[in-house]
Amino acid sequence: MNPYLAQLQHRTRRHFLSTSGVGLGAMALSTLSGGSASADISFKAMQPLAERQPHFAPKAKRVIYLHLTGSPPNLDIYDHKPELVKRDGEDCPQEFLEGRTFAFTSGVPKLMGTPRKFAQYGEGGTWLSDAVPNFHDADVVDKMCFIHSMNTDQFNHAPAELLMYTGSPRSGRPSMGAWATYGLGTENQDLPGFVVLISSGVQPNGGANSFGSGFLPSVFQGVQCRSKGDPVLYASNPKGMDRNLRRRSLDALKQLNELQAKDLGHPETLTRIAQYELAYRMQASVPEVMDITKETKQTQEAYGAKPGQASFANNCLLARRLVEQGVRFVQLFDWGWDFHGTGEANGLGSGLTNKWAATDKPIAALIKDLKQRGLLKDTLIVCGGEFGRTPFREGRTSKGKVLGRDHYPDCFTMWMAGGGVKGGYNYGQTDELGFGVVENKVHVHDLQATIMQLLGFDHEKLSFRYQGRDHRLTDVHGHVVEDVIA
Repeated sequence: MNPYLAQLQHRTRRHFLSTSGVGLGAMALSTLSGGSASADISFKAMQPLAERQPHFAPKAKRVIYLHLTGSPPNLDIYDHKPELVKRDGEDCPQEFLEGRTFAFTSGVPKLMGTPRKFAQYGEGGTWLSDAVPNFHDADVVDKMCFIHSMNTDQFNHAPAELLMYTGSPRSGRPSMGAWATYGLGTENQDLPGFVVLISSGVQPNGGANSFGSGFLPSVFQGVQCRSKGDPVLYASNPKGMDRNLRRRSLDALKQLNELQAKDLGHPETLTRIAQYELAYRMQASVPEVMDITKETKQTQEAYGAKPGQASFANNCLLARRLVEQGVRFVQLFDWGWDFHGTGEANGLGSGLTNKWAATDKPIAALIKDLKQRGLLKDTLIVCGGEFGRTPFREGRTSKGKVLGRDHYPDCFTMWMAGGGVKGGYNYGQTDELGFGVVENKVHVHDLQATIMQLLGFDHEKLSFRYQGRDHRLTDVHGHVVEDVIA
């Protein structure tokens, strides 16, 4: 029996009820680490990020998730709707408005066909617009698996983003990256299992909750790294402390924390020890892996990366370097995809062209680079936003020259590549005007279940007990989309 729980047998019921969660939490972490339910400071307990096996043989060993914060206008990029173009400027049919609330549109808006030009590319004949010229290459588009029938329950940014990554529109749940790291650990004990890279200088709409650990031990949360300046904030030694002094300080802290862990069995004490040790190792390992000057000029140019800058291109190259070194889950957040048309920068003309000009080139380079290095087959790339955009003009800009679209949860497009999904494949379909899914609807929870399946997990069994019940990423929903798996 856990020594801490043995002590509780001799204490009051009130004391037991107020503190037993500590012992239960220790048992949960111990189970996670593959050890017994004792509070002994074993090697496995001290290594919560140790590599672990999933439920079955995985198709993907790692994930690079590209989140386009604000949600790109799928009807102007991926979902070709010639009928909508024909009916451009007509009043939106009432049947699509009744009982509906939109973020910035009221009354009867005008249908809006895309101003972009579409054509088919690759052996799969995938429709793409002129906004993404670097995706037109057959070596890129034929590696992509498009899901045109995505839908969500939320139409505001933060709740929709949290639902996408944590399975709940409210804060407090573990993120997808945290779940993956909880289940798999990391392949490199000198690097975090879950790394977050943020471009455009803006945090995700869901804040740190979009890459947090929720009720999982905090060692599984995303570690935010930077492509400019110190790679990880607060990991450097403070002024006046060299590496040897840092080591001696950590040894003293470790002894104190081990004493507390043996006495109380609290999982966060073990997490604290592991994080201190990881931070110490990261001081040497992270600067090395984050230094893109070590890449050839040809590779830097392929991505459009420029050393010393903070950019999406740099982050795509860093993502490849990180997964190559054993990082399990890399999350890229890129802000600036909220195309309402309130100005040229977020309009469907030059605004969308300029945004993709800084984005589709590094994404295409990432796919080709991973393929060339033999990593694409077991590295899953996921790309998309938190919801879709309306087939009509955004209400506030209805009389302006700049075109834009409102938030829309009912249907949108996301794509995946590598990691066991079908390449050059298009799944699901929306109606001729882009208002609803008419074939193979895929909810956010279904996407989550599918990603977990590709990583080797039964999404119903990858769970963590919290507040009296077992929780999982997909909540009580989700079905694996078997048709997109190769």
